[in-house]
Amino acid sequence: MSTFLAAIATAAPLATGWMLHARTLRRRLHIARRDPLTGLRTRDAFTSRATRLLRDPRAIVVLADVDHFKQINDRHGHAAGDALLKAIGERLAHHAGRSGVAGRLGGDEFAAVLVDEHGAAADLFAFLHSVLARPVDGLDPAVATTVSLGWVRAADFPGEDLSALLRRADEAMYAAKQGRAGSRRAGLGRLFATVAGRRAGRHGVRTDAPAIGVAA
Repeated sequence: MSTFLAAIATAAPLATGWMLHARTLRRRLHIARRDPLTGLRTRDAFTSRATRLLRDPRAIVVLADVDHFKQINDRHGHAAGDALLKAIGERLAHHAGRSGVAGRLGGDEFAAVLVDEHGAAADLFAFLHSVLARPVDGLDPAVATTVSLGWVRAADFPGEDLSALLRRADEAMYAAKQGRAGSRRAGLGRLFATVAGRRAGRHGVRTDAPAIGVAA
């Protein structure tokens, strides 16, 4: 019995050490999957969660970015730009809720996958656009907080993965920036946007865009 107790006494510090090590690794992994400024998921972490959410036929993919963000940084300083990004990230995460997911893809670009539980996507995103564009407490009122949104219902493009749906949302977002037509849904019409949106230079290619929504 004494041998058994001695073995336990010897093993206990090792087990405790491994537990602490595992906890540290989990904490570091969690930190690595979160954007340090906004607290949102990074691109990889967002992609993982968003891909699972796309199994829900009510899922909607959203892309958003801050209008004229470079000018805001140049005119008001990087601290103001950071405060604006942080506020927008918090608002988007709150809107996504526990049923959805929000992430920062980089720079001033954000993405989310939301679950449209009530079938009122147009109203949902009109409200989201107004929330994201509210002035940020503590910032000079002159700091513009306008945000452009593009969204697409995943069920309308069966078989397309997250990357393809983000490109469609990006096209709608570009149309919002160009058109400045408030919040609307494109229906079965066509939008003047590029095949790959801003990341391809946006040369004005005409593209079919069923069930794509834009807000500006």
